[in-house]
Amino acid sequence: MSILTQAAVRKAGMRDIPPILTLINSYAANGIMLPRTEFEMSENIRDFSVAYDGANLVGCGALHFYTPTTAEVRSLAVLPEAKTRGVGRALVSALEEEAVDNNLEAIFAFTYVPQFFARLGFEEVERGELPLKAWKDCLRCPKFQNCDEIAVLKRLTVTYGTSQEGFVSTRTSGLIQLPTVFQSTMR
Repeated sequence: MSILTQAAVRKAGMRDIPPILTLINSYAANGIMLPRTEFEMSENIRDFSVAYDGANLVGCGALHFYTPTTAEVRSLAVLPEAKTRGVGRALVSALEEEAVDNNLEAIFAFTYVPQFFARLGFEEVERGELPLKAWKDCLRCPKFQNCDEIAVLKRLTVTYGTSQEGFVSTRTSGLIQLPTVFQSTMR
């Protein structure tokens, strides 16, 4: 198997659901990822990108939008025999490019492998900086009360169109303002 290039990564389609489920649920069986169902995959397939080596799926990942400025890199999975061959890096790169194309200011992930994300420019952050994730998806996780995943965040350079002179205006976002979720005091 050769090192994967960006060209081998593409947006997923409905035909990719069975091999994606097999890959993700193999990690879920070991407690590393949340299991997914065919119904969940059908609902969220547009979030996914896939990497193939010939006819074989070697990796997948999703970019799930949370706010107009942030998205999560999630369900990132690479076949064990394809690890260290650039598959994960190519997938995250494609997802980051998609985020930039959508003018997002930041992407984040929850991971057991923060050193992988650090090599791609992500920084470890307190999970409290990412409250939408905790309240939306983590509630169904069996590890919710004792989560041992590490939150990572990457601030992106965002392009906001062109000026009349044809110049592109860019800015690198410093502070990312994420919406907060307020707990009700009613019981």
